[in-house]
Amino acid sequence: VQLQASGGGLVEVGGSLRLSCAASGNFVEINSMGWYRQAPGKGRELVAHIDKDGELNYGDSPNSAKGRFTISRDYAKNIVYLQGNNLKPWDTAVYYCNAYVKYTDRGHYVREWGQGTLVTVSS
Repeated sequence: VQLQASGGGLVEVGGSLRLSCAASGNFVEINSMGWYRQAPGKGRELVAHIDKDGELNYGDSPNSAKGRFTISRDYAKNIVYLQGNNLKPWDTAVYYCNAYVKYTDRGHYVREWGQGTLVTVSS
């Protein structure tokens, strides 16, 4: 599968952004899709995930995006979106799309990553 992320860029503090990630290629099924982020000098952290049944999971780190970011998904097009509002300087990070993909009917889900898109929040 190829995960193509888009929508990153420079945003002012308090502004909004919308990231998209489209999955393409040959696969049987995608279970959960979502977003992680990695700020400069820090580890990668969960932003949000949505599984094939619509169950949501948001990260809960101290400066997490919970409450300001909303994840959604177009199941027919295999696209996951991340809407971020009231952005803060600590939201600056590379945002990575990921998905759990099954390539054969009897296979296991494989975790795949997109290339990342940079979001810079300026103050």
